[in-house]
Amino acid sequence: MKKIIIFALTAMIMTGCTLDRDPETALADSNFWKSETDFRGACNRLYIDLNGFSHDLRSDELVGPNQNSISSGNRNVPGTSGDWTNPYQDIFRCNKIIEKGAVSPLSESARDRWVAEARFFRAYHYFDLVQKYGDVPLITKTFDNTKDPEITKARDPRAQVIDQCYEDLDFAAAHLPDINNLKSASDWGRVSRSAALGMLVRIGLYEGTYMKYHHLDGDYKIHLQRAISAAETMMKEGRHALYPDFQKLFLWEGEGSSNKEAVFIKVYGPNGEGSITHNNSRGLENAAALTRNMLDNFLYADGLPRELSPLAVHPETNLASVLDNRDPRLKMTVYSVGEEAYKGPYEPFTNQHGYGYGIKKGFLLDEWSTTNRETLDKMIIRYAEILLSYAEAKFELDGAISDAVLDQTVNAVRQRSGFNVRLTNDFVNQHGLNMLQEIRRERMVEFIDEGLHYNDIIRWKTAEKVLPQPILGLIYSPDDTGTAATEVQKKLTAADGTYKGTKVYDEGNIYVIEEGSSRSFDPERDYLYPIPSYEIGTSGGNIVQNPNW
Repeated sequence: MKKIIIFALTAMIMTGCTLDRDPETALADSNFWKSETDFRGACNRLYIDLNGFSHDLRSDELVGPNQNSISSGNRNVPGTSGDWTNPYQDIFRCNKIIEKGAVSPLSESARDRWVAEARFFRAYHYFDLVQKYGDVPLITKTFDNTKDPEITKARDPRAQVIDQCYEDLDFAAAHLPDINNLKSASDWGRVSRSAALGMLVRIGLYEGTYMKYHHLDGDYKIHLQRAISAAETMMKEGRHALYPDFQKLFLWEGEGSSNKEAVFIKVYGPNGEGSITHNNSRGLENAAALTRNMLDNFLYADGLPRELSPLAVHPETNLASVLDNRDPRLKMTVYSVGEEAYKGPYEPFTNQHGYGYGIKKGFLLDEWSTTNRETLDKMIIRYAEILLSYAEAKFELDGAISDAVLDQTVNAVRQRSGFNVRLTNDFVNQHGLNMLQEIRRERMVEFIDEGLHYNDIIRWKTAEKVLPQPILGLIYSPDDTGTAATEVQKKLTAADGTYKGTKVYDEGNIYVIEEGSSRSFDPERDYLYPIPSYEIGTSGGNIVQNPNW
């Protein structure tokens, strides 16, 4: 913590007035904080630092070319970590903006608008810290010198930190502009009232379900009601709607203010010197693929899961037998044999890394060819999340959900992609399904590679079940690929689904990417990150490590 404080005391980095500029200079306080332009420039740094595209390999959803230490349970206590220091750096920037706003010569409305941006980001980063570490030091002021005792303060209870997040987001929702007033090139991508409400939905659902399933002290229902109220406000205000085409939602067609599904985004580009760019399409080729473990959550065309649907093919013979007759989002998410892909027509086991199912959701060949200069914007929160979070929070709070709410939420999201089988209470009862599991399933398949799944299995307390399992990949078929089978066949399941004498699946010729023996999850330890040893060592004994690390 001390290292971050010293950094914050040294300089407050400012930027120009648009979101597509890199930092230009450090400005002294005596010459700054005089105008809206100054506050806008100060806030711009928060957008530059905002996490955007990444392929989250921490769960059973995606797999990369190398085993991930978090998903496999093989991490250690780090000396230092950006997971801790990066959020705190931006929190201190936020505190500076908030304090300077209180004494600025701006009008009250102008001051509140820019302070609201800082308070939004302060809540965003504190929530990120709580998700990873649980209790964390809550610091809401700047420091005049390095002798301030709060520099080495102990961790505050997560409940206190979350309450501060709510307070900040309530202020932000009251003072940020309507998203419809942020359509100009210089304003699109700045946080709005919608973004603040969306974060209230996300935090309320997370904290409510985390408290419920981890049996924390306190009333989890208060948090669920927070999520429900914020979602209902967004639905009532009518600023947002589902984009009509699921596949194009993640392409150029879905970019910009005309897309009413975008709630909170990170703006990239324009391409050229000084722009903010990413490498998402290259990552889809080289860094991430869908696991069979996650693929099996996609329903069949009759609305039933693989274990119940008569449409499920047994035995599977090729990739088509896995992908056909399913929820349409499956073929919009992964490649079928012969589809134009990363380096020509898609061929399993050949023109992609690893041996998971090649992801095409969000892949752009014209962006791939730029090599590290991709500029498509990233949706951090979209309206589909608000709808599905609302459904989940309602069921978690009441233990039941009406067909009318299901139509507003789950079924609306399904129908947007052309999946017209409605989830209803009668359907669940008729087929012996579990309503909560079906609501969760909808979330899992809708948000593939959007960075939500790891935090979901943490709050649901299911990580201890799904993460220690073998990670499975593609089905091997000589008809699908020209790859020589010799090396591949060494890691395929037998016809009865066994691998090295252990039953791992119910189908043969499934590639085993990671063996179960190489994976573990300690429920007494791994639901929280280890605190970096530097933070403990420089806190004067005030910060203590998370349990069992």
